Amino acid sequence: MTLETSIEYVKGIGPEKAKLIKNVLGVSTVEDFLTFYPTRYIDKNKVYKIANLQESSIEIQLKGKITSVQEIQTGKVKRLSAKFNDDTGMMDLVWFQYSKWMVEQLPINREIYIFGKINVFNNQFSMPHPEIEIDERKENDNRLRPIYPSSEKLTKRGLHQKFFQTVLRNICKEIPNLIQENLPDYMMNSFKFMSRQHTYLNIHFPKDLDHFEKANNRLKFEESFFFQLGFGLKKLHHKTQSHGNPFPIVGAHFTDFYANNLPFELTNAQKRVLKEIRLDMKKPIQMNRLLQGDVGSGKTMVALLTMLIAMDNGFQSCLMAPTEILAQQHFNGIKELLAETNINVRILTGSSKASERKIIHQELENGELSILIGTHAVLEDKVKFKNLGLAIIDEQHRFGVAQRAKLWAKNKIPPHILVMTATPIPRTLAMSFYSDLDVSVIDEMPVGRKPIITAHRREKDRAFVYNFCRDEIKKGRQVYFVYPLIEESETLDYKNLMEGLDHVMDSFPDYKVSMLHGKMKPAEKDAAMNYFVSGEAEIMVATTVIEVGVNVPNASVMVIESSERFGLSQLHQLRGRVGRGAEQSYCILMTSDKLSKESRTRIKTMTETNDGFKISEVDMQLRGPGDILGTQQSGVIDFKRLDLVNDSAIIKATKKTVEKILEADPLLAKPENLVIKNYYVRYYKGKNKWSKIS
Repeated sequence: MTLETSIEYVKGIGPEKAKLIKNVLGVSTVEDFLTFYPTRYIDKNKVYKIANLQESSIEIQLKGKITSVQEIQTGKVKRLSAKFNDDTGMMDLVWFQYSKWMVEQLPINREIYIFGKINVFNNQFSMPHPEIEIDERKENDNRLRPIYPSSEKLTKRGLHQKFFQTVLRNICKEIPNLIQENLPDYMMNSFKFMSRQHTYLNIHFPKDLDHFEKANNRLKFEESFFFQLGFGLKKLHHKTQSHGNPFPIVGAHFTDFYANNLPFELTNAQKRVLKEIRLDMKKPIQMNRLLQGDVGSGKTMVALLTMLIAMDNGFQSCLMAPTEILAQQHFNGIKELLAETNINVRILTGSSKASERKIIHQELENGELSILIGTHAVLEDKVKFKNLGLAIIDEQHRFGVAQRAKLWAKNKIPPHILVMTATPIPRTLAMSFYSDLDVSVIDEMPVGRKPIITAHRREKDRAFVYNFCRDEIKKGRQVYFVYPLIEESETLDYKNLMEGLDHVMDSFPDYKVSMLHGKMKPAEKDAAMNYFVSGEAEIMVATTVIEVGVNVPNASVMVIESSERFGLSQLHQLRGRVGRGAEQSYCILMTSDKLSKESRTRIKTMTETNDGFKISEVDMQLRGPGDILGTQQSGVIDFKRLDLVNDSAIIKATKKTVEKILEADPLLAKPENLVIKNYYVRYYKGKNKWSKIS
């Protein structure tokens, strides 16, 4: 038997069962089965007595005998019932799904162990669908029993937990011939790891809880270590092999703008980040930097100043955003900042007219156009740059790898890369999934910005909320009302946008109302937006289309209707649309009276903090890392033991270990590191391509 052996040749399986297991579980080789880990374990050390039973949700074990069995029919429904006795009392065992074969196999009047959850009805205990084991235990027999992922389809075909346990026991007997060490002795000693062979034995059939913990931690460390190693090697390769155009000059474009056109003093965080970027771009190596900053922290200003450095060195810049609204917002903001200069800036989106495109294509190729802002339209083959030196991507997780690669290919020497995100990424995710990027964080808000006050209100408070909105409008401010739906839904009893619009117009008859949603045509969106931005409309009723890219400093109140329907990240992004001016701003979270536990946690988090990084940590605990990164469906996060929410200490330790190893032995050529290199090349090389930024 080898790791590559098909499971059909494993004792107790055969071709038919192998095909079923492969189709349902995706397990096809011995190695697949070894890494088919239990989801939980049943502690079979404790035996309960019927006389001492209490209502509980845990699975318990009893020892006794089945004394009688009968089939009971109620209407068209049949069930199987058995009397189970121990020396303290009697209870019923019940099966609602069973076969003739199962009835014949039940051990009558023999000592057995039963496992399962207890039901209580009229003070009578019963156990539905118990697991049964005939009492043939030896002294010192392992009592922590593994429970494996399964399905009804497998159970119906006789592939129950006992089957999986037997198959894994057979495979585990071969572990000395199957499993080789993949970590060097110095790491094994440093972290006091159990051997890899003992790790697999104790993850499937742990001697005790302590042995399970040691095995589990070793597997978590391995997953994180080799994942980090892939990023570490890629980052090292990038630093030593990837060429970039050096930008040694900080010239007139940058210094003139900084001295004469900067509308406000930069925060210390912005200055620190600019210095990090500046040091990167001085080198003849392509910059590969992630810029994290909360909503309204001033990332666009950093992007503009970086583009001015590119201009000072004779290069063009491109800023690519995922939506037209966001691209337009960047364009408007940057054009306004550069109004007093003669710098040429244009925007290219899917709705750009043919005449505009023609001018953009010409000016890009002859070098007259220094800064291009756009959407996916920038990636078209027709769009050719004379000398693209800097590519900035906003919210890069919304672009695919192939799309980004198209942008890099628009210059012979790849442009410097600055990736920006207003979605704060939890520290453990940044450490894991952006290890190949240098990370800069703007963790300071511009001077004069007041923290947004966030309040939770229910339907009974609506009159109070509306009065508050009227008071703010009387002060010359503007108000957003955000709704989760645009069309009537038969299954959800939430107000849709059109109902919301009517309701707001009826409640605020003296004020002008603008409406914005995703199904409007670009020209209609622009008109609706301008109606509000200009101040002509005091109220905007919108869907989450305003989540990014809408900047109205005069808007001081956001009312989010049915806010329990929004995710934490989305609520935080929406809230960031107010508080952009010097005045005190407010976010009001309207909910129904009944909230789920998760909804209560989200609302409580929003009212307690404005810190996007704290919010992202809670969000990851609620939703999991895949949703945060937008990779839930892509199979990217395939850790089997590592938990990105709770294992930050392990991730930190592996990151530090990888950095130390690669600093001393960048090619993993030293004899003691060959065991790492060989395992990595076999199992991990090429797996991290999805995250490649450049």
